[in-house]
Amino acid sequence: MNIGTLIFTWMTGRQVGTDEFGNKYYESRKGAKLHNRPRRWCLFKGDAEASKVPPEWHAWIHHMTPEPLTDAAAKAKPWQKTHQPNLTGTIHAYRPKGHDFKGGKRAEATGDYEAWSPE
Repeated sequence: MNIGTLIFTWMTGRQVGTDEFGNKYYESRKGAKLHNRPRRWCLFKGDAEASKVPPEWHAWIHHMTPEPLTDAAAKAKPWQKTHQPNLTGTIHAYRPKGHDFKGGKRAEATGDYEAWSPE
């Protein structure tokens, strides 16, 4: 987290809430507006990764709802998977068979491909 962001938050923000990942959500105090709407932002716990913001807080940050959605709205339906942040670029990223980090050996060709050659 940037020291400038922390100072800005302490001076101009009021905490609205936190999510299950430990991210804290802020809104500018009265008077401080951007495009006639209060400015809203998030201080991430750990790495700053936008995919860590759950849907109920995403709607609030982007002014789709005037108030943060309730805990009832945040409860997952039985068919929903748990939220996962974007894992691209981490050691947990998906790597298919044949990837250099997984041995680099691809499956043999099936023979249904004919290479093009110029005439």
